[in-house]
Amino acid sequence: MIAYVTVGADDIARARRFYSAFLPALGYELEEGPEGLSYVLPVHPGQSAVLPDFYVKPPYDGRPASAGNGSMVAFEARTQKEVRELHAAALLAGGSDEGQPGFRASYGPRFYVGYLRDPQGNKIALFSSNPNEPGREG
Repeated sequence: MIAYVTVGADDIARARRFYSAFLPALGYELEEGPEGLSYVLPVHPGQSAVLPDFYVKPPYDGRPASAGNGSMVAFEARTQKEVRELHAAALLAGGSDEGQPGFRASYGPRFYVGYLRDPQGNKIALFSSNPNEPGREG
C-alpha cells in the first residue's frame, strides 16, 4: 500500500494554486506549513487514516526541483525490524542509501524511516509507525 507521495516544487505559491484547483474536489484538505504543502484526506472519529497523503515540498537538499529531485514514494512496513530488513535487501538489490533506518527529530515520535534511491535514482522511503513499538523517546 502506498502511504504518501511527495513531489518537489521551487515555487510553493504556484504549486498551491495548481494543486488546490483540483485536489479539494477529490476530498483532500490542505495543511500548509514551513516545509510546504500537505494534502490529506480527512479522518473521522473512529476511522483509520485514509491514504495516500500527497505532499508538495522544496527539495530537502536545496537544489532545484526536478522530476526526480524532491519526488519520493513511501511504502509502509509493519514493524521497525521490517523497515531495517527491507532497507538492507533493497541495498543488496542495487539501491543506494539515502538515510539509514531510524527516527528523525522533525517527524512524529513513532515515525521510523529509512531512505533509498533505486538504480535509476528515484527516492523511496520505507517506514513504520507501529503504535505497539517503542517511539523515538522510548
